[in-house]
Amino acid sequence: MKHCAAVLCLLATGAISSVSAQQGPVPTGIPALDHVFVIMMENHAYKQVLGNPNMPFINQYANNVNSARNYFAVGHPSLTNYLEITGGSNFGIRDDNSPDWHDLACTSNIAGKTVSLEVTPTAICPISGTGQDAATPVIDTTNETSGPPGVIDVDGKVGYKANPKTVGESIADQLVDAGLDWKSYQESLTPAGADGVDLADGLITNLVDIPSTLPGDGLTNKSLIGLYAVKHNPFAYFESIQEGLNPELSFQRMAGFEGTGGFFYDLANNRVPAYSFVVPNQCHDQHGRGNAGPECAYDPNDNGTLTGLNPALMYEGDITIQTLVTAIHRSLAWSLGKTAIVIVWDENDYSISPTTNQVLLTVDTNYGTKGVQSKNFYTHFSLLKSIEAGFGLPCLNHACDSTTSVMSDLFK
Repeated sequence: MKHCAAVLCLLATGAISSVSAQQGPVPTGIPALDHVFVIMMENHAYKQVLGNPNMPFINQYANNVNSARNYFAVGHPSLTNYLEITGGSNFGIRDDNSPDWHDLACTSNIAGKTVSLEVTPTAICPISGTGQDAATPVIDTTNETSGPPGVIDVDGKVGYKANPKTVGESIADQLVDAGLDWKSYQESLTPAGADGVDLADGLITNLVDIPSTLPGDGLTNKSLIGLYAVKHNPFAYFESIQEGLNPELSFQRMAGFEGTGGFFYDLANNRVPAYSFVVPNQCHDQHGRGNAGPECAYDPNDNGTLTGLNPALMYEGDITIQTLVTAIHRSLAWSLGKTAIVIVWDENDYSISPTTNQVLLTVDTNYGTKGVQSKNFYTHFSLLKSIEAGFGLPCLNHACDSTTSVMSDLFK
């Protein structure tokens, strides 16, 4: 399948970061780390989390550990931010579309210099090669919005030029090259794995003919809630993972939360990798679903404030975070070496300007200072650069930008 035609993204006036080389030197300023857990939450801005009475755990936790109080997502929607956290680039992808699975004839967005937007429901070519990613405007009026006031992609001042030296790799490629292991833990992923799966509800996926599998119950494939969503599993979009020529860089490195090889099993049996990417399902990460009952219902109104949120959805997310953090704290990985738990929200769910794309990030370490509340300007690129520094990996794509700072005060 050929990809969509190029779409020009106009940059509004503002500060635009310099373009870096595709891979640069190993960043410094972070202690050598043995384990990093990145827990991804969904679609809520900074002011919707801190001060939210339905999230007692994270509010107490954010004050006890280290937290970034001037941290910003980079663009919209979800998938874009997941790719930026794990690959330092949007790779020309500014939508939530599913992969064009195993299509080697499909031209990677960066190679073709194409930009995929929300308004173009086209499957995404496997990410590979080198080329140019998509610009991140200061004010975006091209993607789900048209005309003023538009959407602020970062903070209303900063944008990113398209990087013509983008390399189609992720931190997973870097870890394997360095002899380190990684895993993407995705709640509600089927035990059969993530290959070819766009949506899953435990054992049932979009690849299953539900009427044939469950005859007589009246369900159809449209009945899938979509607890697991591939758009929250960024590694599945890379050609190196899809082809799996190296088992350490393949779908074998993806698992659910439960069962043998799942997140809780690996914690209990001291089998967690150096890098764990941990994603609750869409009823537990505060994304919400429209067909999963009151506790998972979408927010009635999402305008960047506490008004209009679904209190049950926020509470479910808070309990989920508490469960994950407690399990990590009780594991052997927490008592040996240097370990960090990062909790971060992907973006603010397209809230219209003047709401910025500020989100909460916390860093909990088993060493060093606690209670730091950093006011330094950080982005998702800073998170990637900081983890790369902790593992001794070269910076990747926009993590190499001169404007991307390492979060030394949070990891010290």
